[in-house]
Amino acid sequence: MHIDFEQHQVLRDINLEVARGETLAVIGESGCGKTVLLKTIIGLLRPTRGAVLFDGRNLAQLTERELPRQRTRFGFVFQQAALFDSLTVAQNVAFPLREHTRKNAEEIRRIVVERLAEVGLPDSVLSKKPAELSGGMRKRVGLARAMAMNPEIILYDEPTTGLDPIMSDVINELILSTRRHHPATAVVVTHDMRTAQKVADRIVMLYPLSRLREDQSQVIYDGPPKAIDSAGDPRVTQFVRGEARERLMEMRAHNGS
Repeated sequence: MHIDFEQHQVLRDINLEVARGETLAVIGESGCGKTVLLKTIIGLLRPTRGAVLFDGRNLAQLTERELPRQRTRFGFVFQQAALFDSLTVAQNVAFPLREHTRKNAEEIRRIVVERLAEVGLPDSVLSKKPAELSGGMRKRVGLARAMAMNPEIILYDEPTTGLDPIMSDVINELILSTRRHHPATAVVVTHDMRTAQKVADRIVMLYPLSRLREDQSQVIYDGPPKAIDSAGDPRVTQFVRGEARERLMEMRAHNGS
């Protein structure tokens, strides 16, 4: 699969298969195409070349009526929660249920309360607006909303960005708890190695195309979390350990200093 934006290529020759029930973490530097990959998986973007297949069907070939129905099988946890500021917590979590089901108000309220309880939030938050919540609480509301429809696939876009280490681990534990209570396939895009190694069955690392030759693969690691520390590729090792020395040397060489 390839994704181009006019003359700018973001993803090149990506060939990934995610097994049903698997949790895949996608890591890599900013700008390597991780979020673009998520948007392509859910059908918000169409590949320039290649295809995204779900249950054997090409998403790009679905009709305008079929694609929205297909998307109801997905839950999406946005990077900054992306809650509707004008709606209460209850209304935010209920939104997909009101839009895509015929459930009555009592059923919807029951599901909303259940999903919020699953992410550790009490009934007292139901009437609050997003502005009244902490960053961690907003993330949890976003997760509750993503789970409202009992999705078969959950996509997480940087679920721990902007959180302190303790709250980041709370989110990691909630991802694991969600998998236990609602078995689903998951793709987690993250910069956080603790998240990737804790929640994933498998890790894929993408590398920016601007730093690769035409004959080099953009996927520089694809394997289990426990093996990534001994991957052997210095680019993977530097990312996992957060080592910037090589990058600084590259930047200096590029700037001629």
